Amino acid sequence: MWELTKSFRFEAAHALPGTTLGESSQEIHGHSFRAEVTVRGTPDPATGMVMDLGILERRINEVQATLDHKFLNKIEALGAPTLENLSRFIWERVQAAGHVTRVSVHRDSCNESCAYFGPNAG
Repeated sequence: MWELTKSFRFEAAHALPGTTLGESSQEIHGHSFRAEVTVRGTPDPATGMVMDLGILERRINEVQATLDHKFLNKIEALGAPTLENLSRFIWERVQAAGHVTRVSVHRDSCNESCAYFGPNAG
């Protein structure tokens, strides 16, 4: 079994009212995010690939365009713009590429990350 990971970056702003992080979290502020999408499988004998990365890249480009340089609080399907919701939001939009097992979202400047394994992960 192999895992193949493709990452992408986006810049976005958000506000997180109601946290214990204080006033700076409640005000609109921005972050540089890095997301990783991981697929799992066995390479196809004919291609030698777990999956055609072009298929995954198209899905990633779509979600990246939705998030990059946006105010995340305005993306209704996202909910509260937390790392948890970002990882779920991305997973929902790329999982149709096939065999997506994990989406991780990182805010490296804050030393924080969150991984989502899908609704049926146990």
